Amino acid sequence: MNGCSKFRTLASTLVAGFVLLGASSSALAQADKQPQKTDKVAQPAVKKGIKVGDRAPDFTLTDSTGKSVSLAELTKQGKVVVLEWFNPTCPYVVKHHVNHKTMHDTYAKFKDKNVVWLAINSGAGTTAEANEKARKEFGIAYPVLIDATSATAKAYGAKRTPTMVIIGTDGTVLYYGAIDDNPKPDTVGANYVEKALQEILAGQTVTTASTEAYGCQIKYGE
Repeated sequence: MNGCSKFRTLASTLVAGFVLLGASSSALAQADKQPQKTDKVAQPAVKKGIKVGDRAPDFTLTDSTGKSVSLAELTKQGKVVVLEWFNPTCPYVVKHHVNHKTMHDTYAKFKDKNVVWLAINSGAGTTAEANEKARKEFGIAYPVLIDATSATAKAYGAKRTPTMVIIGTDGTVLYYGAIDDNPKPDTVGANYVEKALQEILAGQTVTTASTEAYGCQIKYGE
């Protein structure tokens, strides 16, 4: 084989090599674009917290006397439901239960008007016995539900006691926030919940539907 033939053979070999190299690189690039297989299954994001207009998260909890209470059953019966996040050791809860009777008086005004009022204690370590004792001492005429894992508080985004939520007969959140407009520990102000209930029962739109709840921080359970 003369020199020219050897050169042409070498050149052909090099060209073929570059072609194969290019094809391999292209294949690798395409493989990178393909979704990678994984043993993990993607989990849907858990929504924490709600706002006015949302559907209220359902729950079934046991009260301090051992009775089971279901939100779905209450709304199915056409009830307006008031939720009150409760902690008997919180000064702001004591303010509205003992010092000024805000909760007692508001409940009494609407208990015979198709309104169900439920207190919920979502604090870590809370017990039925402690809440039943507080219910009797405070003179609370409605159930105190035990949310020991804080799952219901997390679903509603309740972070402070008292946080108030009003749920319409169709399961929609109609009010979310504080009991009144006065966060001072010794005095009360305009009652947001009372006004909202009056408007709901009259078939009107709630004029102040969302406020900032104030009070003691809820220490979530596990």
